[in-house]
Amino acid sequence: MLRRFIFLFAVIAADLAPLQAEELGLAVAANFTLPMKEIAGRFEAQSEHRLNISFGSSGRLYAQISNGAPFQLFFSADQEKPEALVAGGLALADSRFTYAVGGLVLWSPDERAHVADAEVLMNQSADRLAIANPRLAPYGIAAMQVLEALGLESAYRDRLVMGENINQAYQFVDTGNVPVGLLALSQVMAGGELRKGVGWIIPGELYDPIRQDAVMMKAARDSVAAREFMKFMLGNEARTIMADYGYGTE
Repeated sequence: MLRRFIFLFAVIAADLAPLQAEELGLAVAANFTLPMKEIAGRFEAQSEHRLNISFGSSGRLYAQISNGAPFQLFFSADQEKPEALVAGGLALADSRFTYAVGGLVLWSPDERAHVADAEVLMNQSADRLAIANPRLAPYGIAAMQVLEALGLESAYRDRLVMGENINQAYQFVDTGNVPVGLLALSQVMAGGELRKGVGWIIPGELYDPIRQDAVMMKAARDSVAAREFMKFMLGNEARTIMADYGYGTE
């Protein structure tokens, strides 16, 4: 624990002048696509470094990293996968920290839909429900926890349309192929409000907190760009962007 705080203090406090511009490889959970694109744009506008970002399900990204994919930083949708990379000797133990706490929303793009509360789920009026695959994506696990908490797991077993990641689940709903979905709040929120459609922000007591951890790969130990971006992620500018998309921070 002490080593972790020493690392974070060094990232925040260090005034590192880059010797040369670097291209930094980021593996980022799909739910964090919109805020990360905005954060990356702000960072690149203030830095000589450039970011090469791959978005996908946390499970897929973890598998790629475990098999040698050359990412320097991993922003997961959970805590377990960064912890596993540390345990496997691929990531720096003292670099891991919670960068965001995600939320869930029951959402439809149809402004006429009644999705203001749990009624649309409880009365089973939706013939299909999109979620992320719980075997690959933490937001899928959270969606299943919501159904279990409402006693609806059996009722929706044959109605679930699973995306490989939360972005694919969102596309199912946004295109009208599936009427409603249990999605990441960040996918439909901007500036603290729903961008379009209607939704019910799921109460936090219906699912476990979605704490999302980031970690630095051991191969990036000496990367100035990696440390500068970690510092940026801990700053007020990045945290304000995250809040606009409905994320909490710790």
